[in-house]
Amino acid sequence: MAVATTYEHITLDDAGVPFIENTTTKIVELVIESKAYGWGPEEIHFQHPYLSLGQIHSAFAYYWDHRSDLDRDIQRRQEPIEEIRLEVESPEIRERLKAKGLL
Repeated sequence: MAVATTYEHITLDDAGVPFIENTTTKIVELVIESKAYGWGPEEIHFQHPYLSLGQIHSAFAYYWDHRSDLDRDIQRRQEPIEEIRLEVESPEIRERLKAKGLL
């Protein structure tokens, strides 16, 4: 069951994760794309044409008002990725990949 917020276009799921209303798009997904690619609202709209600019701006308003919580969620999501990156960058794995002609 979705719970309405004071932010137009934003709902929270049962776990308290903010989504753009009537979509499966999480606020943190847009924030990650914005940070990773340097995208502003217009580019996000181009990449996700099913989202209106109003929805996108509302998502970022929600993010800025809840930045510390959402940044912690983003960090939690990125930790396993960083662990894999460090593992793959280890000299032993690089040598094995080179020996197999994969690097």
